[in-house]
Amino acid sequence: QVQLVESGGGLVQAGGSLRLSCAVSGGTFSYYTMGWFRQAPGKEREFVAARRWSDGTTVYADAVRGRFTISREGAKNTVYLQMNSLNPEDTAVYYCAYAAGLTVARRSSEYGYWGQGTQVTVSS
Repeated sequence: QVQLVESGGGLVQAGGSLRLSCAVSGGTFSYYTMGWFRQAPGKEREFVAARRWSDGTTVYADAVRGRFTISREGAKNTVYLQMNSLNPEDTAVYYCAYAAGLTVARRSSEYGYWGQGTQVTVSS
C-alpha cells in the first residue's frame, strides 16, 4: 500500500516562495510517476506538475511552468515542489499523488494514491 505524506504548506506573500515535500512509502511498482495537483475553493482539482521517477521526465501545467519545479530525492523517497513567484491565484490545497506505470500522467483519474493535502495561501 502506497502512502504519501505532504508537508511544507503555509502562508506567503505574493512574489514569495514555498517548497512542498511529499514522502513516499510502500510502493512496489518498477515504474511510476509522482504528481502534484491543486484545488482552490469552488474549483475542480487541477494538474500542476509530474515527474517520472525512473528517468526524471517532467511535465508542467502552463500556469506554473517557469515558476514551479518538481524534483526528487531518491535516497529519501521524497518528491518536492519548489514554488517561486507565487501569486494569489496559486492559493489552493496542494496534493501529491502516485501513478503506477510508464505514462507521465496529467489526469487525476490516472493516479491511484493521494496524500492528505497541504494548504498554500498567497496573500496580495
